[in-house]
Amino acid sequence: MLRIAAPLAMLALAACSTADEPEPAGPISLETVQEVVRTLSSDEFEGRMPGTPGGQMTTDYLVEQFEAAGLQPGNGDSWLQEVPLVEITGSDYAPLTVGDLSFDFGSDWVGVSYRQVPETTIADSELVFVGYGINAPERGWNDYEGVDMTGKTALILVNDPDFASESLEGTFDGRAMTYYGRWTYKFEEAARQGAAAALIVHEDFAASYGWNVVESSWTGAQAYADTGGDGSDQTAMNGWVSNATAAAIFDAAGMDLAEMVQAASQPGFEAVSLGMPVSTSFTNTTRSYTSNNVIGILPGTQRPDEYVLHTAHWDHLGRCTPNEEGDDICNGAVDNATGTAGLVALAQARAEAGATERSLVFLAVTAEEQGLLGAEYYASNPVFPLDQTVAGINMDGIAIRGRSRDVNVRGGGKSELDDVLAVALEEQGRVASPDPSPEAGYYYRSDHFPLVKRGVPMFYVKSGLDLVDGGTAAGEAAEADYRANRYHGPDDEYDESWDWSGLMQDLDLYYRLARALGNSSDWPAWNEGDEFEAVRQESCAAAETGC
Repeated sequence: MLRIAAPLAMLALAACSTADEPEPAGPISLETVQEVVRTLSSDEFEGRMPGTPGGQMTTDYLVEQFEAAGLQPGNGDSWLQEVPLVEITGSDYAPLTVGDLSFDFGSDWVGVSYRQVPETTIADSELVFVGYGINAPERGWNDYEGVDMTGKTALILVNDPDFASESLEGTFDGRAMTYYGRWTYKFEEAARQGAAAALIVHEDFAASYGWNVVESSWTGAQAYADTGGDGSDQTAMNGWVSNATAAAIFDAAGMDLAEMVQAASQPGFEAVSLGMPVSTSFTNTTRSYTSNNVIGILPGTQRPDEYVLHTAHWDHLGRCTPNEEGDDICNGAVDNATGTAGLVALAQARAEAGATERSLVFLAVTAEEQGLLGAEYYASNPVFPLDQTVAGINMDGIAIRGRSRDVNVRGGGKSELDDVLAVALEEQGRVASPDPSPEAGYYYRSDHFPLVKRGVPMFYVKSGLDLVDGGTAAGEAAEADYRANRYHGPDDEYDESWDWSGLMQDLDLYYRLARALGNSSDWPAWNEGDEFEAVRQESCAAAETGC
């Protein structure tokens, strides 16, 4: 393991006074934050949808703001990284047949292709139940061991083998979802195994959402980052089957779904052929377009070839379902004009205070709402080598609900970044609270994650719920109100009456974290046994410089 002997917890940070009156770590401008949020969430930007005039206005505006903040262009002489996107819409779906069974698209199953081909055909592909579809050497688990999946269809359970546990202990961290539980991983692994198709079995509790969410999300246009190869490295089809559909399939194979789920949850499970062929077909319509990531850099004073990232997505949903007043613009003031404004304000504050020893990169990514596409493209085509990227901080939806005594840590316990965070929180007079919904796997669902899965340690620290004014009850009520009434809707709009104190408290924390990483010579490592430890070690071992 690549570690530095000096503990990261000894990193020096600026002192502060009390929890009620912390000394700011840097001159972060509230006026800058307010102006950027107000501008980006105005109706003029039409919801900042990539590939629209509002999206173009957003990237133009951010270039101006990054330059005014004192940054330099981050992609050679350019502020932009072009992100090629592809949108694939399936139609004319034939039923999904499994042996003598036939299932209707939408109500019984859904499927899409990641390949840029005019038609997708799955013909008499052998159906193999591969349990949870996990290949995790560091955890001694391989559901594909001894199975040649070439040309076959993988039937896969959602979540991890021990997701029903009430504790956070177990081979796959118990109730806390690991990356192996995410549907994205399951499709990726099926493709690596050579499968022709992959179908995930939906179950409400295990997925943490109903079939209606699957049906609505997987029956329209699907957007992807075009990373080359026209998607030929993917399975021909990825999709889901309802729990009732899966039960019928197992019954036809002379097996019981519940018994097979139980068997797949035990170490040593072996994949089993269901002895039935799978067939379906559908037509694909492909649209290609481009958007841009916006990148600025403040070069380091001593180690400019070592990089600390700040990430936030600039995009939102554009026009959406109107509210009762007929407003159909999803302005995305909190999500994520706040995080984008944080990039600008932190860049400005750091430039005014002076550069750190390492270079600080400010990356505003596109198309997060369509599946982390801008971040995925950057991670696949990094402007700054990933083995020279120390770590980073992701900002997605900074809450507007007043100051808090805590922060919500997503991804805690995974890396030595915990040590850096502990010091910064102590200086602020705050504490770290664990993720209240570890089973939802939120750490794997924001823009830091494409970097994480390639080995770069990243902070995803969210606004706390234990408010100075009103405690946890007030914080939970404010969060529930936002989720119910404004999140991903037309009412997520700028409000002149907002209490900005909590947002500024969070920006102060992010400033401290970046300064600590920027002035350190340490390289935070993943904790032993973490699912991302091996890829970081491989990256570092191959590098002549960097980690």
